[in-house]
Formats: sequence, structure tokens, C-alpha cells
Amino acid sequence: METRESMEQLSRQVKAALDGADLTAFSDLLHPNVRWGPPGDTSPPCQSRAQVLAWYQRGKDAGASATVTNVTVLGDELLVGLVVRDTKPSRQRGGQANRWQLLSIRDGQVTDIVGFERQEDAEAYARASS
Repeated sequence: METRESMEQLSRQVKAALDGADLTAFSDLLHPNVRWGPPGDTSPPCQSRAQVLAWYQRGKDAGASATVTNVTVLGDELLVGLVVRDTKPSRQRGGQANRWQLLSIRDGQVTDIVGFERQEDAEAYARASS
């Protein structure tokens, strides 16, 4: 289990990397076999650091941006709140959309990222997985 201090430090690093769209800094936080996808997906679309970074890069290249609104430490997980702009779903919602990502941490690296449209769903998933 990660220490509270290490999780707080990691939360600051995640926020800085995502707010700055710094894929190099984010890469350093990701486990080589990190998985990213929707909740319950047994075969998520991203199953490696390279695939996660490519997904973020495609969004960045398409003009999408995100601002971190909140990072909460939940045991060995980080709940990251984002305001996303310039994506199809955000344009359908008037220009921006709230998104939530639950990042599982092991040995100081992000091993799993699960994406949610609603904070309540992300929190319920975190409670169920702990």
C-alpha cells in the first residue's frame, strides 16, 4: 500500500502533467502495462503506456484540452476531476464536459485508468474496488 505522503505527491504530479498537457511528465507516472478504458471493460482500448499516451496525443492533436478541477486521494487510487473542451461530447454540452478518471496506483505508478462521465459513478466504483 502506498503511503498517504507518496499519494499526495503523486496527486500533485498527475495534476501538473494533465493541466500542462505534458505527456512526457505523464509518461513517467505510467506503468509500462497501464490499462485505460471504461468501467468493467475486460479488454480496454489501451493496454500499455504507449497506447495511453497515443490516445492523449490524438486528443491534443485534435484540439481537445482539459483542466484538472480536483484530485482526491482514495487509498491507493486517485480520483481526478476534469473539465474537457473541444471534443464532440463537450461541444454537445455547450463547449465543455465534466469527466472523471480513477487512477489505480501500485509502486508509485499508475497501473489502471477508468473513465467516467459522472463523479458519483467514479466514487461508487472506487468504493466497490477497495
